[in-house]
Amino acid sequence: MRILVVGGTGLIGAHVVEVLGEHGHAATTVARSARPGVDHVLDIGSAEVEQLRPLLAGHDGVVYAARTDEQRPLRKPIHPAFRRDMVDPVVRLFTAARAEGLTRGVVMGSYYTYFDRLHPQWRLTDRHTYIRCRVEQAREGRAVAGPSLPVAVLELPFVFGRAGDRLPNWAGPLDGWARSRAPLAAPPGGTAATSARHVAEVAVDALERASGEDIPVADENLAWHDMISRIAEAVGRGRRVRRLPAGAVRAAMRLTGVLQSLGGKESGLHPAHFAGLLLARLFVEPVSGRSLDTALRETFAETTQAR
Repeated sequence: MRILVVGGTGLIGAHVVEVLGEHGHAATTVARSARPGVDHVLDIGSAEVEQLRPLLAGHDGVVYAARTDEQRPLRKPIHPAFRRDMVDPVVRLFTAARAEGLTRGVVMGSYYTYFDRLHPQWRLTDRHTYIRCRVEQAREGRAVAGPSLPVAVLELPFVFGRAGDRLPNWAGPLDGWARSRAPLAAPPGGTAATSARHVAEVAVDALERASGEDIPVADENLAWHDMISRIAEAVGRGRRVRRLPAGAVRAAMRLTGVLQSLGGKESGLHPAHFAGLLLARLFVEPVSGRSLDTALRETFAETTQAR
């Protein structure tokens, strides 16, 4: 196959390109800026359908692996901005892909859509603009793709690993915290986690099968306490991690929400309701059972060398 990878030099996209090559497929990449490994420079976020069609011509499939920062506070109302960033580019991309006769696609999504299906009583799409837009991204992207272009949505949790100098966007703050003398603390609850390499393998398998499924991806389910402890070990600062009381987490998130509101802003994950997610066990089943030790070391132990 010949596959266009949007965000092909990012953390996940670079691994997708690597795995495609290992499976004997050809990959071309598109990104916003020129850098080694980029075949086409184009801002997919603002590109129109007619600009995308020649880019997609001659390909069998497309992978959308562009990043979104769900935590950045924006001026209210934030839904139009998140749609412009997350939903509209996917709709235009798959409109163009269908017109060019592509037969398979993959979108890198979020495990919050998995929990939205599993726990509708949590009202995640009502409370969090980011999750609402993830659901809209999948639904509207598939609608314009049509039945001849099945689109798999990979529902991703925390992703560890590195690709060159590319790291998870949250790795820097966690790395600095783990290396500092500040106390380490973790709330109750936990999260699923995976590696960028595993995500790429699942993506290529979905392309080869022309899957149109929702595919939750996870290697391990970790309590927050265990995750922070393993990060501290990865940076060579293994030490005690305190346990935060649930009440303190809720109070801190409420305060963050109030401060954002006073500034006329809001995050894609609403702080007042995000406390409930931090305190929940956001575990995915089934997990692959692969150890995350190697990906953890790549993410944190080598960051000093990358700086």
